[in-house]
Amino acid sequence: REVVVYILVSAVLAIIGRPLVSLLCKVKIKNFVLPRWLAASVTLVLLWVAIGGLLSLIVPLVAGKVYELSSLDLRSALEGVQAPLERLQNYISTIFVLPESHVSISEVLVSSLRSFLNYDTVNAVVSSILNMGMSVVIVLFSVSFITFFFLKEDGLFSNMVSAIFPDKYSENVHRAIDKVSLLLSRYFTGLLTESLIISIVIAVVLLLFGMKFEDACFIAVIMGVLNVIPYAGPAAGALVSIFIGIVSPIEGCTIAYTLAVILSTICVVKGIDDFVLQPTIYSSKVSAHPLEIFIVILMAGS
Repeated sequence: REVVVYILVSAVLAIIGRPLVSLLCKVKIKNFVLPRWLAASVTLVLLWVAIGGLLSLIVPLVAGKVYELSSLDLRSALEGVQAPLERLQNYISTIFVLPESHVSISEVLVSSLRSFLNYDTVNAVVSSILNMGMSVVIVLFSVSFITFFFLKEDGLFSNMVSAIFPDKYSENVHRAIDKVSLLLSRYFTGLLTESLIISIVIAVVLLLFGMKFEDACFIAVIMGVLNVIPYAGPAAGALVSIFIGIVSPIEGCTIAYTLAVILSTICVVKGIDDFVLQPTIYSSKVSAHPLEIFIVILMAGS
């Protein structure tokens, strides 16, 4: 199973890097043409540099925010939403006729959050990450090795897949894999473009409203990364953003104002993404009509 995962991840990286390999192979310096193995090597290095650069931006933000949250006094942080919680609790009490000894919603929130955001939990996560260090090295080496040959030898992955099928289907399988690979390459490019645009727009808007740079970038990165997961991703990102707004409100503003800014920004940007960015970007990348892409998105959502 692990080997199959290595192969599939390498295939995805090869699909993303294939256009660059083809472009580098066309470069001519006088009579010198870049050999494909060198083009594959350069592409592989650039892929890992891009991934490493992205992680170097995301990891410090996430690590800093996790450390900040782990040392946060949750009770004082939730004081700003104590009044709305009490109104919600009173409303629930009138609807469900709860007994006098019912549990406070704010107390439940504090105890639940403390179980996730404490030094022991963070320390356990860090320790498990360090223990996986050697496994990560093996994974990186294996994926890099496989990806290099997928980039170097065009059609190698399709040959591996077609070998599973009877010979009479070989031509059809090759044709299908080539077409799917081309569409996936364009799709991944569109997906990365969409996430980058969403992250930049959210960060700029939140900064204009006065949010701290670290918080604005953290929310923007979370929304951009989770946006690749249809429907559930943006919802999870919105919940994380709301929590960040509660514990780190805009300086000089109330928590309610901060949450209104965050939710309004996310809703407007997500609306633009669903109705403008997705149909436009994906239609241009996969050579389909924007209306076709829009209908497909609606069908997938249903």
